[in-house]
Amino acid sequence: MPLPAEIRSIDSYNPNVAFSIEGNTTKWLDNAKKWGLTWGLRLETKSMTTEATVKNYGMKIFNTQGGYLEGLWTGKVNTKVKNAYLTIPLLADYKVAKRWTISLGPYFSYLLEGNFDGKVYDGHLRTPDQSGSKIEFTGESTATYDFSDELRKFQWGLQLGGQWRAFKYLNVYADLTWGLNDIFKKDFNTITFPLYPIYLNVGFGYAF
Repeated sequence: MPLPAEIRSIDSYNPNVAFSIEGNTTKWLDNAKKWGLTWGLRLETKSMTTEATVKNYGMKIFNTQGGYLEGLWTGKVNTKVKNAYLTIPLLADYKVAKRWTISLGPYFSYLLEGNFDGKVYDGHLRTPDQSGSKIEFTGESTATYDFSDELRKFQWGLQLGGQWRAFKYLNVYADLTWGLNDIFKKDFNTITFPLYPIYLNVGFGYAF
């Protein structure tokens, strides 16, 4: 996917430790058990830590007096995200072979706990816009930001996955979830482009 113009490079990416626990059930729609519907409930975390180089990136940072400065940041950005969701997947299943099943459908998530914060360093902030005053951050000088309160409570997207019946009671699976609405609230305009969560989850399950 192309990067927004404000992000010049992704210098590092770490998905950290994310987990999910899910229970679901499948209703087969034909006697041959080729087509089915799956729904369930999933408790999951989505997390990452990134380092990026940006130019004219919308930013609101805390200052030493307890307030904040808002403007356009050029330099380095460290971002940490760790969100917990309660998710309901609604999937159509197709059994391509005796042990292989693929699934596709929407998911709906509710944010239980959200964290989106980080720091900026090795750059400068123009406030309130590109023609405004310039504040330099060099050497060991850093500033922090926290957009956790601006995270959207309700999120939805598409899920594509595959499942392999390894043994009679053991399934191995992989699911790709692709968010279709911005993780931030509609009226949040500090970051000027939408952010969509895209995650790959690999795991195993017990089949009753």
